[in-house]
Amino acid sequence: MIEARDLTKIYGAHTVVDGISLAIKKGTIFGFLGPNGAGKTTTIKMLVGLNKPTKGTVRIDGKDPAEHRMRENIGFMPESPVFYEHLTGYEFLKFCGDLFHAKAKSQGYYFDILKKVGLSEARDQMIKYYSKGMKQRMAFAQAIVNDPDYLFLDEPLDGLDPIGRRELKKIIKSLNKEGKTIFFNSHILFDTEELCHEIGILNRGTLIYSGPIEAFTKGRSLEEQFVTSIEKISKPL
Repeated sequence: MIEARDLTKIYGAHTVVDGISLAIKKGTIFGFLGPNGAGKTTTIKMLVGLNKPTKGTVRIDGKDPAEHRMRENIGFMPESPVFYEHLTGYEFLKFCGDLFHAKAKSQGYYFDILKKVGLSEARDQMIKYYSKGMKQRMAFAQAIVNDPDYLFLDEPLDGLDPIGRRELKKIIKSLNKEGKTIFFNSHILFDTEELCHEIGILNRGTLIYSGPIEAFTKGRSLEEQFVTSIEKISKPL
């Protein structure tokens, strides 16, 4: 289970995340939604142990995600990934895999991941020649290189064409069927509705909903209900 209690992040006089609490069951695909600047990326970085909360706690399987042994079991895809662009796709993925000493794999293992994300033919090409969509696929590949039980994805479908989005959604569903828990930020509501069991909605750092999609939409589309909810909250009194 992923548990966040009273999670808060303050920068100077600005509260970016304001006391949110989440409980996400193992095996769930959880979509985290909100307008730009709502605090989604700050939250996901605290959940994976990259950003220390000003207040509150995060536990994954009862452990602090900043602990070394817990990090071995977490995969993270950042919103704006950075690569060693003079490495080939294979070289970069192997470099990432070598960081997880307990789960060192063979060359064939890395080739299989690159094939899974649609980069098999580009595995010997330097990343600096990759398109934006290819780099997005590469970022996803490094997130799953350690075969994590918990996968955190920040805007994983951004920059992909319709075929790429369909392929990546298929992989996400497949990983979930293997029992993996997947938490992702997104602004693509159609894909979120298709993939997720539950959602959380953040607005101006405050969690306004967390639970099953059906209980939130109440028979409407996710996009329609989301926009209505945000506009209602944002209207001046």
